[in-house]
Amino acid sequence: MKPIKVLIATPEAIPFAKTGGLADVAGALPKVLKGLGCEVRLIMPLYRQIQESGEKTEIKDTGIQVSVPLGFRELSVPVFQSSANDVPAYFLKRDEYYDRKYLYTMPEGDYFDNAERFIVFSRAVIEAVKKLDFKPDIIHCHDWQTGLISTFLKTIYKNDPFFVDTKTVFTIHNIAYQGQFPKSHFQLTGLLPETFTPDYNSK
Repeated sequence: MKPIKVLIATPEAIPFAKTGGLADVAGALPKVLKGLGCEVRLIMPLYRQIQESGEKTEIKDTGIQVSVPLGFRELSVPVFQSSANDVPAYFLKRDEYYDRKYLYTMPEGDYFDNAERFIVFSRAVIEAVKKLDFKPDIIHCHDWQTGLISTFLKTIYKNDPFFVDTKTVFTIHNIAYQGQFPKSHFQLTGLLPETFTPDYNSK
């Protein structure tokens, strides 16, 4: 029997980057799943603190780049990998979004472009696993920063044979942080206008 393939998509995880308990869970869960016989991968943004950690995280360029649409732009996102973890960990590099002192918020408030940052991340996760040829049975998404992954799979990638057997799980670690943004940001997702409603049915 083939092992279940699980992709952990998270905005933070120990030992790489942390702001709270989410990082502890996202860092520990892959090891537990691996111990249960699953084939696990972890993927997250390549933040400044990860790049500055140097030999501690052993980050290297895979040579893979994915193309991600953002509104009317097309962005190139290189994929990096760490060999310092028991579970293969991948990182999506886009310095204009992730090369910052803080992960999501500064002392004076949230980053103004958090919607863009995690629209790009969510779409890049999907494109990256295709380029890496890791076909997940389950993508486990953590907190609002990864929420669009499930939506993209049910809409834009609905007929993509690579994900025909892929299911998603979404875990909320802190309901106080919901990633709410003005409707004007919606066009950046590339989703059709009719999907912007709680009543939308992707079936």
